[in-house]
Amino acid sequence: MAKASVGPISVGKKVPDFSATTTDGGGWKLKEAKGSKVVLFFYPKDMTSGCTVEAQQFRDHHAAFKRANTLVIGVSRDSCRSHQRFKDKESLNYELLSDEDEALCKLFDVIREKNMYGKKVFGIERSTFLIDEKGVLAAEWRKVKADGHATEVLAAAKAL
Repeated sequence: MAKASVGPISVGKKVPDFSATTTDGGGWKLKEAKGSKVVLFFYPKDMTSGCTVEAQQFRDHHAAFKRANTLVIGVSRDSCRSHQRFKDKESLNYELLSDEDEALCKLFDVIREKNMYGKKVFGIERSTFLIDEKGVLAAEWRKVKADGHATEVLAAAKAL
């Protein structure tokens, strides 16, 4: 279960500490990442085509993110069990956070009305946030196209 204060946040402002459940059912807290940059990428659903492409590209750039002192964390509303299957299937080498109660989605303001097969639904708008070593939101990307996005985020992380 994610815990965060009421959002949304904005570039140039400190991100409030939050905690969320990790793939293995444990917990992760933003304050534990102090001294490292953090990439939080929000994606709609485990094992869907666009989300898989995005996840694979963050996986493939993992070593470069690590050299840039940057942690990569994926976030969706899927369960820990779904995340574990996704992580195993795609050999993901970073943590996934489960936000089933949408606390992080609300903090980062990523829930949007979408049109799915002619029906209006609310879901995650693919978005990425780069937090600097001091916990300040340095950059954000909204309405992200999955393919090639990880490279753009890596360049921004290196530039910080």
